[in-house]
Amino acid sequence: MSFSSLRQEIAAVAARMIAEDGLDYSTAKRKAVRQLVGKGALPKGDVLPDNDEIESEVREYQALFMGDTQPARLNRLRRVALSVMELLDRFQPYLVGPVWNGTAGEHSDIALQCFADSSKEVEIFLINQGIQYEVGERPDFRGRGKVEALYFMWKGEGVMLSIYDDLALRGALKPGADGRVERGDARAVSRLLDEAEDVQGGMA
Repeated sequence: MSFSSLRQEIAAVAARMIAEDGLDYSTAKRKAVRQLVGKGALPKGDVLPDNDEIESEVREYQALFMGDTQPARLNRLRRVALSVMELLDRFQPYLVGPVWNGTAGEHSDIALQCFADSSKEVEIFLINQGIQYEVGERPDFRGRGKVEALYFMWKGEGVMLSIYDDLALRGALKPGADGRVERGDARAVSRLLDEAEDVQGGMA
């Protein structure tokens, strides 16, 4: 098998694991490599697909095998995300990850990033709202290790809320290396929902 075909096969297997089992990209990539190559060393060369390649395969897989369920699931998650973002409005919440980019599936949680003076301020707010949460960590999008994250349920869906200080917001709004916007505020999420309704209306 050539490097290019092995790379594509790894991306396809990883994408299936992400779509079917809800694995994160890193775990799915590792499992795909073990499944295809075994425990031995990878052949030399740039054989591992990047996340953009895997995301493209996820979209193809969902279109082929989940076309009758994934759009409704995505719409549900975005509506719940918008609801919790409106609740957290004072902390400048942004939607990121699969629910934002449109690849969310059955096992996906809602990933949010907020920008506040302190994490304690957010925790006190959730307590006052009667929301039980667990404290953990999430990768810092700036590549600076980990940031504090709060995990809780909202309207039956899991929410992962990463907390940043206000200074991080400027960098957060810059497009990614591929020019795509990597996060959206409540207005942007609302536009995505309106666009989905327009598409469904056009297909009716």
